[in-house]
Amino acid sequence: MEQRISLITLGVTDIARARAFYEQLGWHGQEIEETVFFQAGGLALVLWGRAKLAADVGVPGGEPGAMALGYNVHSRAEVDEILATAAQAGARITRPAADTFYGGYAGCFTDPDGHVWEIAWNPGFALAADGTLTLPDFTAGPDPASPPA
Repeated sequence: MEQRISLITLGVTDIARARAFYEQLGWHGQEIEETVFFQAGGLALVLWGRAKLAADVGVPGGEPGAMALGYNVHSRAEVDEILATAAQAGARITRPAADTFYGGYAGCFTDPDGHVWEIAWNPGFALAADGTLTLPDFTAGPDPASPPA
């Protein structure tokens, strides 16, 4: 199995509300059959009814596992800008932006359905101009700017 993620599907309680929230963040979605798709770099973020998702993954009446979505940016200022935009769109800031143990800067919010997003600037993670993240070689020895292995 190749190391790749193609789709991240979030179970939501109200498709229209969830779509409106992400579009207020500047994302552009396409809806088909009560499912909203957002192109997100080389993968897609999908919004789908929570009950439909739970049934589809084999946990009808239950919840899929917990998770947090990470969005790395090019600067500390971008972290603050995105958190402010998210708050204006209706997000709940769960962790205000602050310096991190790995020498970066990050904060968190939840969308209207409680999905956690961490917005982070990490000087140890290289980002291309298009936002593509390249992990450092953690086996190459200690680097004070990268998280511990």
